[in-house]
Amino acid sequence: MRFILLAAALSIAAPALAADQAGKAEVVMANFSFTPETLHLHGGQSVTIHFVNNGSGGHDFTAAEFFTAAAMDAANRTKVGGKKGRVSLGKGESVDVTLTPRTGEYPAHCSHFLHSSMGMTGTIHVD
Repeated sequence: MRFILLAAALSIAAPALAADQAGKAEVVMANFSFTPETLHLHGGQSVTIHFVNNGSGGHDFTAAEFFTAAAMDAANRTKVGGKKGRVSLGKGESVDVTLTPRTGEYPAHCSHFLHSSMGMTGTIHVD
């Protein structure tokens, strides 16, 4: 009987856990890297991307084509620098950007001097 009650409780809790995780992604900026290097999203589905800078100085996530193609409200468009398509963060800062991506493959990089040549590049894959 305990097993049946435990299984029932888990089946109720599992969908709630999945719903909490749906529509969220995280990009961590560090010294000359993005984690994940390839961000996987679903086209036409709203997502909140949590950008965080764990590096020792300022970094940005520049993906002009991606941000231009995505649908978002004016407040989120401001967070990505409008047409610049860049999330800029100082050391220890973070920001959430909510958008609806368009299907495609988009390059991303840090636009700070030499950061992309030192490996701070990535890809956004939207299926």
